[in-house]
Amino acid sequence: MASKPLKDDPTDEFLEVGPPKTSAVGIPSLLASIPLAFNEMGPQRALKTLLHMNHKDGFDCMSCAWPDPPHRKVAEFCENGAKAVSWEADPLKVPRSFWEEHSVGELRGRSEYWLGQQGRLVEPVYKPAGQDHYRPVSWDNAFGIIARELNALPFPGEATFYTSGRASNEAAFTYQLFVRAFGTNNLPDCSNMCHESTGKAMTESIGVGKSAIHYEDFEKTDLIIIMGQNPGTNHPRMLAALEDAKRAGASIVAVNPLPEAGLLNFKNPQRPRGIIGKGTDLADQYLQIRIAGDMALMQALAKRVFEAEDAAPGSVLDHKFLQEHCIGLAEYKAHLETLTEAQVLVATGLSSPEIDELAARYLAAENVIVTWAMGLTQHKKAVPTIKEIMNVLLLRGNIGKPGAGPCPIRGHSNVQGDRTMGIWEQMPEDFMDKLAAEFDFAPPRKHGLDAVQSIQAMHEGKIKVLIALGGNLVHAISDTRVAEEAIQRTRLSVQISTKLNRSHAFTGEQALILPTLGRSDIDIQASGPQFVTVEDTVCAVHASQGRVMPVSEKMLSEVSIVSRMARAVLGAGHPFTWEAFEENYDSIREHIARVVDGCADYNRRVREPGGFILAHPPRDERRFPTPSGKAVITVNELETIDLPANRLILQSLRSHDQFNTTTYSLNDRYRGVHKGRSVLFVNPEDLRELGFRDGGYVDVHSEAGDGRDRVLRQLRVISYPTARGCAATYFPEGNVLVPLEATAEGSNTPVSKSIIIRLEHAPAPDFAGVK
Repeated sequence: MASKPLKDDPTDEFLEVGPPKTSAVGIPSLLASIPLAFNEMGPQRALKTLLHMNHKDGFDCMSCAWPDPPHRKVAEFCENGAKAVSWEADPLKVPRSFWEEHSVGELRGRSEYWLGQQGRLVEPVYKPAGQDHYRPVSWDNAFGIIARELNALPFPGEATFYTSGRASNEAAFTYQLFVRAFGTNNLPDCSNMCHESTGKAMTESIGVGKSAIHYEDFEKTDLIIIMGQNPGTNHPRMLAALEDAKRAGASIVAVNPLPEAGLLNFKNPQRPRGIIGKGTDLADQYLQIRIAGDMALMQALAKRVFEAEDAAPGSVLDHKFLQEHCIGLAEYKAHLETLTEAQVLVATGLSSPEIDELAARYLAAENVIVTWAMGLTQHKKAVPTIKEIMNVLLLRGNIGKPGAGPCPIRGHSNVQGDRTMGIWEQMPEDFMDKLAAEFDFAPPRKHGLDAVQSIQAMHEGKIKVLIALGGNLVHAISDTRVAEEAIQRTRLSVQISTKLNRSHAFTGEQALILPTLGRSDIDIQASGPQFVTVEDTVCAVHASQGRVMPVSEKMLSEVSIVSRMARAVLGAGHPFTWEAFEENYDSIREHIARVVDGCADYNRRVREPGGFILAHPPRDERRFPTPSGKAVITVNELETIDLPANRLILQSLRSHDQFNTTTYSLNDRYRGVHKGRSVLFVNPEDLRELGFRDGGYVDVHSEAGDGRDRVLRQLRVISYPTARGCAATYFPEGNVLVPLEATAEGSNTPVSKSIIIRLEHAPAPDFAGVK
């Protein structure tokens, strides 16, 4: 029996706080996911989705980009995957009466959780200018409104076209083609806000901005260093790969300000040891680093590698690899000689023996993998930090051999595939040349706007139309209040969505919501059932085909929406075959095969069991497509955060029951938080020094120095064993504290993991008043 829509917006009145967990998954994970799936979807729908998720003949999980193992289990899903598909495939529908009962103004006062619990969007709705209610509208009228507003713009650059990493390769390729045929490269995407720093750093270091390992490398490695990453919540299936690595003899080092259960112990529910035993201890060493200290740690590690080489010449560095494949070694070594241990200890908050132990582990390992996620990418110095990871790996030849390499872990399920398909505001010239030749048109060459720049341009009145293919831009981007103001200054905002979110409540003068099929829905077009393709975090491209009937015939696929929108905007006489794209997705893949590098013979290869893996020259051949033809060992100036007295460094993070901005419940089981989200995690010693008590309430003020008061009010303080001087709160609520202009150098990614804050005492919330 499907759930009913949530009537009241819950508060934190009954917030419960207990001790954090020291192990992840196990029986509690099964109890949190399987009954939920059966309750939300019903038994038949639940079985059709769960047993086909991540299988070669099924659909790709929408909750993360973790790769699939070569040999799949019957239950090839995790707790969060089960929650994600239960949320998406919920048969509950938003009724037509909802739009009459709830104004846009009222929706602005609702939480992300409440909005997502109202059910699937099943028909297009339109908010006219000057009105405060959406109302149902036909698909033809919806596309007509978009065409009218886009074609009325003085020039195409006054529109911006956002993309979520949920979009398939086929939808992404069609979308970028439409946008460029319209005449702009304004193609911001969710990668701008997460792994843009990774792509920038790795491309400059080795020529490719993607993971340089295969899934199987986890069982061939000697050492895995996990940095700024919480796999137990954000990609739980990774825990099985880490367990396999441990069983094969690897050691694991976790580098994270907070102790995360998924890095400590894994109770695999598909093994007896995980059900009735003690599970598998994962991290052999846990470094609770000060926020933004990772760059200093990597430099200190590299300096110790050089010192070991000096003590035993010829036995530590991989001289053959360095000579044949790298440049910059001498300059790098000279630079590190100026690094002092005092600088490192202040920046990292660690001790010298802790760093010595890490160095000993690194020097003893022949094959090393370093993985990281947004805990590293969302800092001012994120790009040079990731370059330092590349430096450390290059020193001992840990790239282009089994069991070794850099492995950035993407969050959204196809954010990497979208970029491969052309979703980027600054695609390289060779892609644009092939696109031009394939479709016989002149795509715009001027680089477009990224996500932050698009919000800035909307706020300044320079962008008049926003179209978003999925996602929740207003709540995902930094500086929430500015973002809300920005979108409200547009003429038209269009959201292509499966469920309600906060971006539907903060709109342009006019607004459209277009309901789309989800990853789990069966997609039938004129030529029959369709499948789409996605690319995971290790460059594996594979098919995904929904398994449950859509809850409404009025919903369209993303490909259909983009194709029909293109026909309406560009006109019936436009030479591109938009109708053919919609009728049969094979026609899109034929174009992909000729335009996108590595995708030749695409239709045949994606039909092979498990798909295929894109070429990666550094990984496959130790060939580095940089300007010099070699990997670049870079010199990066260390810069630490100068923390004033009585201040803390704040990072935002997900709760366990959350995927990006989507909130599945108000619980964060692993951190001991239940029935609420308005919390701030602070080290107990910092609390005492600052004069605050555990369980008290504070207002959190961001100290950006730009004169704008950014404050998050009435958070309950939780005494938590995070690193000294550090604090944490939940994303996206914490985005209000991050200035829009505060971005990483080189990537323009919001610095959501390193915000200086001060705390002020606040009264407890009046929950009776809230009700």
